[in-house]
Amino acid sequence: MRLNARQIEYVEPTHRPALRAVEVVMSEHEPVLAPELVSLLAPEPGQTAVDCTFGGGGHARQVAELIGPAGTLIGIDRDPAAKERFNRFAAEVPCRTLFISSDFAAGLRALQGEGIRPDMVYVDLGMSSMQVDARERGFSYSYDAPLDMRMDTRQEFTAANLVNEWPEARIAKVLRRFGEERHAGGIAREIVRRRPLATTGELVEAIKAGMPASARFGAGHPAKRSFQAIRIAVNGELEALAEALPLAWQQLKLGGRFAAISFHSLEDRPVKQFLAEKARGCVCPPELPVCVCGHEPEAELLTRRAISPSPEEAESNPRSRSAHLRAARKIAEAQPVGETG
Repeated sequence: MRLNARQIEYVEPTHRPALRAVEVVMSEHEPVLAPELVSLLAPEPGQTAVDCTFGGGGHARQVAELIGPAGTLIGIDRDPAAKERFNRFAAEVPCRTLFISSDFAAGLRALQGEGIRPDMVYVDLGMSSMQVDARERGFSYSYDAPLDMRMDTRQEFTAANLVNEWPEARIAKVLRRFGEERHAGGIAREIVRRRPLATTGELVEAIKAGMPASARFGAGHPAKRSFQAIRIAVNGELEALAEALPLAWQQLKLGGRFAAISFHSLEDRPVKQFLAEKARGCVCPPELPVCVCGHEPEAELLTRRAISPSPEEAESNPRSRSAHLRAARKIAEAQPVGETG
């Protein structure tokens, strides 16, 4: 996959006009764990950074200031609305910029095809505040809106297609797997019984009707888990993450850093397992008295445990409360299969 004119926009810092409008755009989005992320990435002048989920550009702005005019910041985002935000961002920051309009797995494949090896790659998983607050996008159970939930509005498949066309058993599996919803079977039956569903309000009512009365009044909104599950399925989020992790790691320069912010266990678990595997040394069976594999770790974990928001951040930005940040530094290239130390 090669980069092309439709996908990218490249701006030299000396050619951009001043644009104060970017301040308005940035104010709409409060980046989560920003000081902690930047500290772990440790950007330096002249480096290349890849922001895999540009969103509102809150993290990217801080990184861009540190890599400076000789640095390059590459933003990736599948949401078409992110391109305009990136253009405004690019007009304000001192570094060179490049934008790739795609999901982060496809964007990383494109960079791999160009032979670009960044000094840092980071990803902020889940939805941006702009997506949640845009009622017409249908991500929120708090507003009545069309059943959409697409992160990339150019994609044909929507939440309406899922709830109205998929068989009951498949809907239940999605709710159980991606939402960890205990009442998945009852909710799926009610969704199918009420078809066709056209709005988020109708979906919320179906979800409530498919749950026992006692479950509707527990902690949080009763539709929270189901909306998460449907959104993940519509956008193929976990499949993209599974593909992106090895791509990002492979492209990093030796000494480069990778970081990920996740918002639920389905995102955090694969990140944790991937980084732990990269940091693992000997892979010999435990019964062997000495190491014969010669396997050396590829990563140094920069976070032994996931970093969570401070009480102050959680209070000022409630959407940050479930965030977890993990990071690692690349200390060795992957060993070819069959090769030992």
